[in-house]
Amino acid sequence: MLVLAAALWGGSFVVLKDVFDAVPPSWLLGIRFVMAGLLMGVLFCGRIARRLDRGHLLAGVLLGLSGGSGYLVQNLGLVDTTPGHNAFLTATYCVMVPFLHWTVARVRPRWSNVAAAFLALAGVGALSLGAADGLWLSWGDGMTLFGAFWFAVQIEVMVHVASGRDVLTMTVVEFFVMGAVCLAYGMLFQPPPPPSTFASPEVWLQMGYLVLLASCLCTMFQNVGQAHVPPAQASLLLSLESVFGVLFSVVLYGETLTSSLVVGFLLVFAAILTSELAGWEASAGQGVAEQ
Repeated sequence: MLVLAAALWGGSFVVLKDVFDAVPPSWLLGIRFVMAGLLMGVLFCGRIARRLDRGHLLAGVLLGLSGGSGYLVQNLGLVDTTPGHNAFLTATYCVMVPFLHWTVARVRPRWSNVAAAFLALAGVGALSLGAADGLWLSWGDGMTLFGAFWFAVQIEVMVHVASGRDVLTMTVVEFFVMGAVCLAYGMLFQPPPPPSTFASPEVWLQMGYLVLLASCLCTMFQNVGQAHVPPAQASLLLSLESVFGVLFSVVLYGETLTSSLVVGFLLVFAAILTSELAGWEASAGQGVAEQ
């Protein structure tokens, strides 16, 4: 279930890149998360009604604000980069989390976290060498890295709010708040898609993938999988999202893998593995930003 969730999330990078031609990123994400929140709210209304209180509401809002910011910035960046770049650069949040935790909880990163940070920097440098005019990262790559930072913030928030609370209830609130964040940005800065856009069956198929599979189904797979798999192994399996993202980008999107890109991808993935294998105590929260 965890590997399948990682594969579905990896495929979503290509789906998002394609559907952005018809629907602006902020509106697409807003619709996606509101629909996912409505669907899961209906399916689990009894459970949510029993557990929803001020604590769950506040936790969901905090997760939604950080997660919504991450998804919004990440997908604004996807407009100006490839799905493969977007997938691997997003995954650097795994490397950022221990250092963010250090600033908040004063828990020093381990030697493997430091090694992972250097590997990630080397990987980003190698990816930037893919440009014809030398060392350079696109605007979209930079936005993707900023989105990764917000996902790291979301995981740090989860560390502090999840204890003793129902994850599913928090997730439904989180979906609605993420949808609100993205729709608010869209209303201010991006034109809404014309109604004729939703006359296309292809758009509805893509939305179905994002809402039903990449949001609702993957969230359930993640929650059930992490209940039966030790946190370190679960995090490693979920980190395969970046590998699937590049694979689907090459096969379906036609991304060309140059030698510098291959080296960059390998270094970033090595950084992810090194950071995850550190056994950082909050590793159980990893993957929350990938819903």
